[in-house]
Amino acid sequence: MKIALFTMGTRGDVQPYIYLAKALNKNGHTTTIGSHPCWRKLVEEAGVNFAPIGPDIDIELETSIIRGKNSNAVISLLKTMNFVFKIIENSSNEIYENCKGNDLIIVSHSQMGAAEAEALKIPAVNVTLQTEMIPRKLKEPTFGEKMFNFFVSPKITKPYNKIRKLYNLPMLKNSSELISGRINLIPVSKYVIERNKYWEDKNILTGYWYEDAAYEPPAELAEFLANGEKPIILALGAMSFEEKADKAKLDLFVNAFKKTGKRAIIQGFQKTIKDYQLPDTMIACGSVPHSWLFKQGYAAIHHCGFGTASAAMIYGIPSIPVPFILDQTGFAMQLEQKNVAVKQIKSKDLSEERLIEAIKELDANYETLSQASKALSEKLQSEYGLETAVTMIEKCIQA
Repeated sequence: MKIALFTMGTRGDVQPYIYLAKALNKNGHTTTIGSHPCWRKLVEEAGVNFAPIGPDIDIELETSIIRGKNSNAVISLLKTMNFVFKIIENSSNEIYENCKGNDLIIVSHSQMGAAEAEALKIPAVNVTLQTEMIPRKLKEPTFGEKMFNFFVSPKITKPYNKIRKLYNLPMLKNSSELISGRINLIPVSKYVIERNKYWEDKNILTGYWYEDAAYEPPAELAEFLANGEKPIILALGAMSFEEKADKAKLDLFVNAFKKTGKRAIIQGFQKTIKDYQLPDTMIACGSVPHSWLFKQGYAAIHHCGFGTASAAMIYGIPSIPVPFILDQTGFAMQLEQKNVAVKQIKSKDLSEERLIEAIKELDANYETLSQASKALSEKLQSEYGLETAVTMIEKCIQA
């Protein structure tokens, strides 16, 4: 089969689809990922065809600017979503053209490609990263849910209906109609989220999608790891992507590591780190696969994006969650509930003192957290989420 997958956003919004595309390729299918032009190298180096969609911008820089202007987590998330949705809306013709000739469209969590696939009468499969977005259609809606559908749903569906109007498709009445593909794949583990009994059967928890990438660390990094205790991994993902150098923010982490006697590997902060003198107990690293990096650590301080939260659980490392936007807070809560993390530090509360407290809490409960992390890791790695997803996709097309 020829399969197109469309997604937009930061690396964490693209990476799951790269894993899925590679797994589909391995099974004899031909895949193409359509996304921001800035992700061409990332996708093509993974051995997947790439189709540039939308303006040639640095999406991580653009989203960092939005975050810098909005300290409120909810407003920051909404403004980022609106920014990405506007790109998707303006790129619909490109998406439509890249859908042509495919046997299947995989619709990302942003619903990118859904209307275009429907207009072309090409079968579609949905992917959802956030289970809160899945409608509970087998349950009679409460009064509150009815009010939500009446007042809020029209605002959520508005950008999608703009695209649907271009192709003379029926308008969506509420947000529960967004997930309309044959199946909806949820790359999350049943050991982390319990399947909601009010979901339709088409909503399938597959287990996480990941791969253990082959990686040979630079000599300097290998030497650092060999000559001391396991370090804390600081991996804030796109949240550490800087519009401009921010020495005060990096100082906060470095000083906390010094005062708690921790060695550290620092990922990100590329603009600040250029002229920053780290102590011998810390080292900076660039783009290193989490499948390798997290295995080297004592614990991980991360922003709880979908990718880092799942990687911490998959590779069995305790977490200090520092969520910046609303969906990250939800992933941080998952870590806390599974007893593999200390209490999250909301970005607005982040300070040197609060971080030191969290590290001390981590140390005091380390054996319990570490054992729980390793036990959960074993369960997650027994699921083979990618193989399940590929099997479900093939069954759905053959049916």
